[in-house]
Amino acid sequence: MQEEDFYSNAHLVVSAIRIIEHQKSNAPTVDAVCRFLSFSPEQGNFICRQLRKMGIIDSTESAYGIRLFIRDHLKLEEIPRGKQDSRLEKELARFQSNREDIDQKIKSFQSEQARKQKDLFAELEKKLKTGMEKT
Repeated sequence: MQEEDFYSNAHLVVSAIRIIEHQKSNAPTVDAVCRFLSFSPEQGNFICRQLRKMGIIDSTESAYGIRLFIRDHLKLEEIPRGKQDSRLEKELARFQSNREDIDQKIKSFQSEQARKQKDLFAELEKKLKTGMEKT
């Protein structure tokens, strides 16, 4: 099964609105569209919210729930195709990159401290040897 992107899901939702509207002769609810497409209510509501923001669909609230209408189906083609990296994935990648930088700095600092400690012990040993030779 191929991985679905927002572009494909948006087309499916708009198509489902048209089909349900044709079959039932009235505007469908978000739940009806979700059942028709086998989407979870969360996924369906998310897609519908995004489509409303883009001006592709419109919704009205009635006593029987929120009904969906197609406002401008041509705007579907403005949606970028392909799977888009989500903001969360981008932030996670940035965090991991920063974490690697911090880890590298810590390793560098630790190696510098180990070198300083070794030099200090060598200097102390040298002073002890010169002090013992004098006596």
